[in-house]
Amino acid sequence: MTIRYPAGMSSYVAPSDVYATARSMGTDPRINMNYNLTWVFSVDSNFNYLVRLHFCEVSNITKVNQQVFDIFLNNQTAEDGADVIAWAGGNGNNGVPVYKDYVVLVPGGPPQQDMWLGLHPNPKSKPQYYDAILNGVEIFKLSNPNDGNLAGPNPIPAPKQEEIDPIKARPGSGSGQSKSQTAIIAGGVSGGVVLAIVIGFCVLAASRRRHRHRKEPSSSDGPSGWLPLSLYGNSHSASSAKTNTTGSYVSSLPSNLCRHFSFAEIKAATKNFDEALILGVGGFGKVYKGEIDGGTTKVAIKRGNPLSEQGVHEFQTEIEMLSKLRHRHLVSLIGYCEENTEMILVYDHMAYGTLREHLYKTQKPPLPWKQRLEICIGAARGLHYLHTGAKYTIIHRDVKTTNILLDEKWVAKVSDFGLSKTGPTLDHTHVSTVVKGSFGYLDPEYFRRQQLTEKSDVYSFGVVLFEILCARPALNPTLPKEQVSLAEWAAHCHKKGILDQILDPYLKGKIAPECFKKFAETAMKCVSDESIDRPSMGDVLWNLEFALQLQESAEDGAKGIVGVDEEVPFNVAYKGKKDPDASPGYDGNVTDSRSSGISMSIGGRSLASEDSDGLTPSAVFSQIMNPKGR
Repeated sequence: MTIRYPAGMSSYVAPSDVYATARSMGTDPRINMNYNLTWVFSVDSNFNYLVRLHFCEVSNITKVNQQVFDIFLNNQTAEDGADVIAWAGGNGNNGVPVYKDYVVLVPGGPPQQDMWLGLHPNPKSKPQYYDAILNGVEIFKLSNPNDGNLAGPNPIPAPKQEEIDPIKARPGSGSGQSKSQTAIIAGGVSGGVVLAIVIGFCVLAASRRRHRHRKEPSSSDGPSGWLPLSLYGNSHSASSAKTNTTGSYVSSLPSNLCRHFSFAEIKAATKNFDEALILGVGGFGKVYKGEIDGGTTKVAIKRGNPLSEQGVHEFQTEIEMLSKLRHRHLVSLIGYCEENTEMILVYDHMAYGTLREHLYKTQKPPLPWKQRLEICIGAARGLHYLHTGAKYTIIHRDVKTTNILLDEKWVAKVSDFGLSKTGPTLDHTHVSTVVKGSFGYLDPEYFRRQQLTEKSDVYSFGVVLFEILCARPALNPTLPKEQVSLAEWAAHCHKKGILDQILDPYLKGKIAPECFKKFAETAMKCVSDESIDRPSMGDVLWNLEFALQLQESAEDGAKGIVGVDEEVPFNVAYKGKKDPDASPGYDGNVTDSRSSGISMSIGGRSLASEDSDGLTPSAVFSQIMNPKGR
């Protein structure tokens, strides 16, 4: 298609090759609504930046409102309802380039920070296509954040021999105010830049979910300085490409808070990493069963794989987090080894492994309903402590059934803190961060806006609740399209009043109706699309404890249960007697298994006597089930 520059705009604004190619999201509107088209740029702190976005419709989009999308800069809305055809002058103006300018203040802080650019389809205008495009982006660094006047005509292009190579040009280090705010001012600024440096990016045509493609910049218009812009590849954990995940030496680890093992001790504990001792394989690496201290202590030893997506940062985060946290329902760390670029973590051995291996795709006996409720409550207590009981709010970021472990008494413990993040301070509502987590459990709002809050953990935990109720994976691509996502399918069934039809067959006829209703309502609220509609983890804990009370009351009164399969008798488990369906080692007496913990509600928040740093912890390895990646 021929690029038709409008009056007052010439090719020196951006070469035609930039406008002739574009990055779009794809053809599936349902998938597009769950994703952002996102880029991250590393910039110097304490400067204003002019961000210029270039657009040109080069596909079959020819009319106003065929394709409308929102633009986000540093997690704030810069443009609500962007319509390239409308900007270009109306119907029939495809092939006409336009650009928009926005000023972003990057406040003081670390020397460099990430600047986020995101695009997302706008459903409010009901466009024909739910998609977004971007042809190019320029970032101009301003010399003074307090005086960034860019008014004036575009500068006269410099001769070719005087052009600055943007790869070699490096911005200076800034200083000045350190306000913790990010201001975005949208406007049609077309000006010169005082002491500015230009970083141009040519966006190639490809789907958001496809692998990266690169094209050599054309020389037809001379050396323009436009470079290809990479986009996150398709992986289980979306993260910045600049993150180094291989064998760097980790320093400043808290050896005073946990034990430091020599590599020789680790080899002895695992019989030189005997393959027969492998308990499982996780995203970090292989997990071995071992013995330390002369065979008196059984442990799980997790050895990092240098080729894993998880690396030094996750290793250090796990140590720093777990060495300072003590709670009955959190794993605790025995020690670590970092010799010879090794990354090895040592935990107590967990007798019953992960929760997932007791739910589906297993030869192990199914868990009775009360035992599942107890496990849910234990995991909720652990997460509630992370969110409210520690010195700072801690967001786990990877809550799933393989990261909930079970000890020899079936006590649930939250594990795998490699992706954990300290939550926002009192004067902030969220943490802006690269999206990480596991598909199927990932908070859609966090994915769209890169704004992390403790409600992201609540969403993931809601998926776990449905997984426990239905005994199926969070994602199952072998099922029909509408059933692939457990959260979406369960929400659909709940809305139609047929959630009981997708229950774990083992549980049919064994759940008290009121307990089932409360549990389902709790899970549904957790997976609300908007975080503001989700309960706090304290509220989730209270509701689960109430659901358990409803189940116990029904059993004591021998009342009926969910009418899915009325021919299945109601199995009554009286207090003081073991449930005949209980798994080996599980005490069906719920009162005893809760260690007589006293819980109460104050202001809608559940407080439990177990939620204390003083309790003796137990610990295990994290994520020992295949698949190998997150």
